[in-house]
Amino acid sequence: MDLRLPKPLPADAKTRRAEALDALDSVLPFDRREFLAEILSDDDVETLRHLAREGIGENSLRALASDLGYLEAWSLAATGFSLPWPAPEALLIKFVAHHLWDPAKRETDVSHGMPEDVTAALKSAKLLRVDGPHAPNTVRRRLASWSTLTQWRGLKGKFNAPGLRSALKLAVRGSLRPRGRKSPKSVTADILAAVLKASAGERLVDVRDRALLLVAFASGGRRRSEVSSLRVENILEQDPVPADPKNPEGGTLPCSKILLGRSKTTEADEDAFVLLVGRPVLALQQWLERAKISEGAVFRGIDRWGHLQRMALTPQAVNLILKRRIAQAGLDPKAFSAHGLRSGFLTETARCGIPLPEAMQQSQHRSVQQASRYYNDAERHLGRAARLIV
Repeated sequence: MDLRLPKPLPADAKTRRAEALDALDSVLPFDRREFLAEILSDDDVETLRHLAREGIGENSLRALASDLGYLEAWSLAATGFSLPWPAPEALLIKFVAHHLWDPAKRETDVSHGMPEDVTAALKSAKLLRVDGPHAPNTVRRRLASWSTLTQWRGLKGKFNAPGLRSALKLAVRGSLRPRGRKSPKSVTADILAAVLKASAGERLVDVRDRALLLVAFASGGRRRSEVSSLRVENILEQDPVPADPKNPEGGTLPCSKILLGRSKTTEADEDAFVLLVGRPVLALQQWLERAKISEGAVFRGIDRWGHLQRMALTPQAVNLILKRRIAQAGLDPKAFSAHGLRSGFLTETARCGIPLPEAMQQSQHRSVQQASRYYNDAERHLGRAARLIV
């Protein structure tokens, strides 16, 4: 791996950084720790450890560490030096130019976009997988991580400079890469029903998967990381609620509160929660009783012999469970991912005429613009504007 290091990294320095990164073993993947120890500076490592001490969410810290590793590797490959702090505006614009470019112009101008030697260096480090321009959202996210890390060092960056904003805007326009969704298709109520039918057995794994899917969807389309990190201590039983809010004297449904803690859009001290009502509560109770889980991780692995494991499912396992059940339902697993539960929840609330603020209270979306995208899609498919001539 040639990243144009200015000078070889002393073995003791690499060992010291690796040992410091070991303190973050619950966050950083083990197979990338040695690579990060070679690329990151001592200040970089200390910044990550400081963020961990400050209580930043594990997923956010993992993403910051990944982005920092990429940024440092790119800087070494593109300039021959580690990232300067704070980064000058010219370096930020160079980053945009290397990652957002016009493939058509590249055919007639080989200097357009990321240079071939930089591309080769990043690919040899297994940091670059695409041959064309990056997705605009990926570039924006890495710039945001760069800005966050700059602020945590007590410095002011040039991330709001007019020149950078203009360069980013023009580069996004020039890039022909289409915006993709995290899940091509949403797991709406009809899809969920088919998937649950495919999980209708009474094996322990069937009981778990039904509870997992129902809880993830009904709790507002929780992210896979939130599902995998859910603990028994986060679930509080509530008084039953009326089955029909307009008839308080009628039947009731079981109700549970899920404390969210720190997530992508919430902070640990916000007391954020969502409610589960009815069937998802019963499915969750059945799973906990069958698995004899009274504390710790709610959703855990089950080996091939049907034995329950102590370790919680990983976020990747949540995604694989959905895909496996999608396939069993006779659908294309490539068309769905765990994020489809989140988009499906909002799509379904739009179809049912539930007001957006009420839906967002359950999904915990902070951005009306993001949440309303699913509403707009549902309304356009069901509305009259596209049906003038049928």
